[in-house]
Amino acid sequence: MVRFGGLLAGVTAVTLIAGQVFAAHAQATPGHGQPATECEVSSGREPARAEPEQVGLDSARLADALAFAQSRNRLNIQVFRHNCLIGAGSENERTGDTPWNVWSVTKSVVSLLTGIAAGHGRIDIDAPIDRYLPPGLGDSRHRAITVENLLTETSGMRTGVVTEGLTGAVPLDPNSAVQALGVPLDHQPGTVFTYSQRTVDLLSYVLELAVGEPLQEFAQRELFAPLGIERGDWYWARDRSGHTYGYAHLLIPPNDLAKLGLLVANDGNWNGRRIVPAQYLSHATSPSATNPCYGYLFWTGPDCAENPSFMPPDTYAMAGVGLQNVFVVPSLDLMVMWTGVFGNVSAYGPGGIIQNTGELPHEFFRLLFAAFQEPPVPDPGPYVEPPLRTDPNSYIDTDILLAVFGIGPSAYPGCTVFDCLGAPLAAPFSDAPPGCVLLACLGTDPRTPGIH
Repeated sequence: MVRFGGLLAGVTAVTLIAGQVFAAHAQATPGHGQPATECEVSSGREPARAEPEQVGLDSARLADALAFAQSRNRLNIQVFRHNCLIGAGSENERTGDTPWNVWSVTKSVVSLLTGIAAGHGRIDIDAPIDRYLPPGLGDSRHRAITVENLLTETSGMRTGVVTEGLTGAVPLDPNSAVQALGVPLDHQPGTVFTYSQRTVDLLSYVLELAVGEPLQEFAQRELFAPLGIERGDWYWARDRSGHTYGYAHLLIPPNDLAKLGLLVANDGNWNGRRIVPAQYLSHATSPSATNPCYGYLFWTGPDCAENPSFMPPDTYAMAGVGLQNVFVVPSLDLMVMWTGVFGNVSAYGPGGIIQNTGELPHEFFRLLFAAFQEPPVPDPGPYVEPPLRTDPNSYIDTDILLAVFGIGPSAYPGCTVFDCLGAPLAAPFSDAPPGCVLLACLGTDPRTPGIH
């Protein structure tokens, strides 16, 4: 299934020390009538580790899979089984502490925050956003959109994912949520899946109103801090009105992103502490009524986004442009996190690289599954690339771009790049701390986010 997320790597087997910071339920190598090692998740800076053989994988073959990924622009890669880090890329020490734009993985983080707020009784998933928006903001049709419509990308709003995201990447957006409320509705909300950036920006704004505090403060206290993710680790971009983007622009170190992957892989539980309600996560990682590949801002099932077609049926993922991914396979107790800059190959050039993002994950998971002492699926064979079928024009809507300047049918009255509803606007780029640009946060300035 084609998915174009936000805008828009051999590797040696890392020395893995058995017995470091993990709760070993067994020390024997599985496959001889002995149970596998299991680990506890850790809020510290070092994850629990195990040798591949302790969790049912062959070290040499796992090293082959990691080397392949490294050769394909994977800047950081971490493989966990039974909560134990069993494989890592040779560049991880260099890249693991540096905040990296995970693009549309940000959407899944917004979903986790929505689930936390729902568990606290602060937001009703079934409610229309009318309940949370200020009086007079948006017309009755937009205010009738439900929180669940936003979570399932079924708001009904017209989309153009490149033009929706372009003004956030530049950044020019005066107020992304208000801009969303000006986009015409092409469908009755809840009836048609349409991948949208503005929809999730609107959700992050509604969520902020529902919890009654800046979204990033809520995120740090309720989601990041319990996992040992410090406030100085990450940067999350805001628009010029100060509202946090929902569609992309969370710049977070891969070592912290792996913790978020472990959280969802453990059904929202972190060492006995319930962070995200399990029932909410079940909904979030299950197919929705309008798209069998999509839940609540998570990609669900094989052959969806970057999930290879031969993956077990319970696979789900967070996915961002350029192949930023967190893959979770509950039936294998497996979690893989990687970041990088594309790395997939295509016979069709740039268009194929954008459309056929499944090539790299297909070949990696083919190697990874072959490393299992008991392979979970038969060898699927090499990746077969489908022909180009994506129309680039489907990603572009000129009206949405012009709306930033207050022009055209997608413009919200009184909201332009110069002024929005009478509120003062920050200058472009003024939100970013030193060293943080579109892709990463780099530099030695003490104000630059990162794990120090």
